[in-house]
Amino acid sequence: MRPPDIHHHPADELLLSLAAGTLPTGIRLVTEIHLELCAACRERVAMLRAVGGALIEEEAAAPMRDDALAQAFARIDAMDAIEAVAGADGAAIPRKVPAPPPLPTGAVWPRALADCSATRWRWIGPGMRWSKVSVPGAPQANVFLLRIGPGKYLPPHTHRGTELTQVIYGRFHDGRALFGPGDFDLADGEVHHQPVVQEGSECICVAAVDGRLHFDGFIARWFGSLVGM
Repeated sequence: MRPPDIHHHPADELLLSLAAGTLPTGIRLVTEIHLELCAACRERVAMLRAVGGALIEEEAAAPMRDDALAQAFARIDAMDAIEAVAGADGAAIPRKVPAPPPLPTGAVWPRALADCSATRWRWIGPGMRWSKVSVPGAPQANVFLLRIGPGKYLPPHTHRGTELTQVIYGRFHDGRALFGPGDFDLADGEVHHQPVVQEGSECICVAAVDGRLHFDGFIARWFGSLVGM
């Protein structure tokens, strides 16, 4: 499988927080999915970790928690799982998500979702479906899948918090830019947009919301609250 041409990446601040292990679970998960597909960002995170390690070596020794070593090994294991999904050509290796909703031919579930569970596709509007993702040990994480048909769109909205979106399949344009397979987007309260799926293919994304989407219309806001958006 040929690696996607990726044009939109997480900011360095987000990658630095990932390297430091300080991201909330849902945001971390979506960022890790991007790293599966993007060799450039994997290299960037490795560099940030190296810089952080060098800075730590220059600091005076400090008392450590009893479980510090176990936590460090857990983080290393998590990163190894991400790096292991890329072959020599950088292509993602398929990994089945437990009880996944079906995908179109050619689409592959990210390995970062391997320990998660996902509901069946649920109707939210003409040509639009969603699936709730449950993350083990993190019931508060608001992570979901969106599957939207060509020419369809989400209602206009802004955000009360942060919304991360990782494109798995297809393309959408939200008035700011075109996002395709592998592309990553972060939107907050300063962004008001309306993602529109491009003709020719449906679009499937993994999203995490820290807060809520704020839809323009009352009906859209009411429906969004029902599905956790």
